[in-house]
Amino acid sequence: MKEKQVRLPGPDHPISIQRNPARVVVSVAGPVVADTRNALTLREAAYPPVQYMPAEDVDFSQLERTDHATYCPYKGDCNSSSVPAGGRKSVNVVWTYEDPFPAVAQIKGHVAFYPDRVDEIAEQLPTTRKSSKSSRNNERIRKLL
Repeated sequence: MKEKQVRLPGPDHPISIQRNPARVVVSVAGPVVADTRNALTLREAAYPPVQYMPAEDVDFSQLERTDHATYCPYKGDCNSSSVPAGGRKSVNVVWTYEDPFPAVAQIKGHVAFYPDRVDEIAEQLPTTRKSSKSSRNNERIRKLL
């Protein structure tokens, strides 16, 4: 049996993980499956960024664990789940590294969704409100000029 290869992220294959300041909401076949303000954005080499959602912000009652498993030499063993309400499109739509390698330990306890197998992964950035006091002061200054 061939032993699994383990690789470390580096200049030839960079991986970074940062907290996403946005609220991230995932919906499948209409209902919301995940909703968090604590997503992590994983950027890996030339792949598109992936949103990893904390398990506590995912509605696992809508998921069904499958036997599908994969392996990444940078992250480790990966398990999958489906969202039955999404039909064939949402088979193995969710993945998680339950015991990720130390280089990506931050994603432990998080799940990710394939964007093309869900209705939407929406990112809503926090809005900043202009202070009404500040607006009044600016109006007074304009009148003086």
